[in-house]
Amino acid sequence: MFVERAYVRPENLTADWPFTVPAVRQLALEGIEFDTPVTILVGDNGSGKSTIVEAVAEGFQLDSRGGRASRPPRSETISTLLGEAIELETTPRGARMLRGPRLQKKGFFLRAETAFEMTENLGGVPGYWEEDTASMSHGEGFLAVFRAMFQDPGFYVLDEPESALSFTACLHLVALMDELAESGSQVVCATHSPILASLPGADIIEVGDHGLRRTTWDRLEIVAHWRRYLDDPGSYLRHLLD
Repeated sequence: MFVERAYVRPENLTADWPFTVPAVRQLALEGIEFDTPVTILVGDNGSGKSTIVEAVAEGFQLDSRGGRASRPPRSETISTLLGEAIELETTPRGARMLRGPRLQKKGFFLRAETAFEMTENLGGVPGYWEEDTASMSHGEGFLAVFRAMFQDPGFYVLDEPESALSFTACLHLVALMDELAESGSQVVCATHSPILASLPGADIIEVGDHGLRRTTWDRLEIVAHWRRYLDDPGSYLRHLLD
C-alpha cells in the first residue's frame, strides 16, 4: 500500500463546484480511507468518481493529463480544483516513493479523455511500450499499454479503463489488477463496468447522489440494472422507444 487516506483541509473547502457534488463534498468533509490494495469507485456519469480519482492521481504526482510521474513540480501540473485541494496520507513506503527521484516513482494514471491519444503517440517512445499501438484497435492498444505500464509494484490510477475494452478484454484487466495487488501494488479505479467491479477482494465504493458508500458487488445498482436489462431489455427500452 502507498496511500491510506485522501482528504481536504477545512480551509480549502469551498461552496463552489466540484464541492457541490455530493461524493466530492463527502470526501472533503470526511475523507476516504484506502483499506485494500484495490479500491473501485462505481457510479453513473456526473457522480464525481472521475473527479475524485483524477485528484488522487494528481496528489500522488502522477501526470494530471494521464501518464507516469510528472516531470514538472506538482504545482505546475495541477489541472483540477480538487487536485489543488486534495491531501494524501501515505504509508512509509508511499512517502519514500514520493520523496525519491522521478525515475524511481512507479505508477501510472490512465485517464479516459487522453487514453486514445496516448496509445497513438507513445508507442515506441523509450520508457513506454514497444508496440505500435497506433496501428492496433483501441482495445488491443489499451491492453498493450496495461501490459507495459502496469508491471512494477507501484500506485496505479484508472479512470474508466473499460471504455475501449470488450467483455474478454475486461476480464484480462481484472486478472491484471489482481496480479498488481498480489505484487504489492495499489490500484484506484473509477468504472461503470460490473466486470471490473467484480474483482474478488476489492473495496467497492458506490458513488452517487447519496455521496460515497461502501458496498458489495451484488448490491451495486449497476449490477441490478444489468441483470434486469439482460433478462428483459423491453422493460427498459419501452420507456425510450416509440
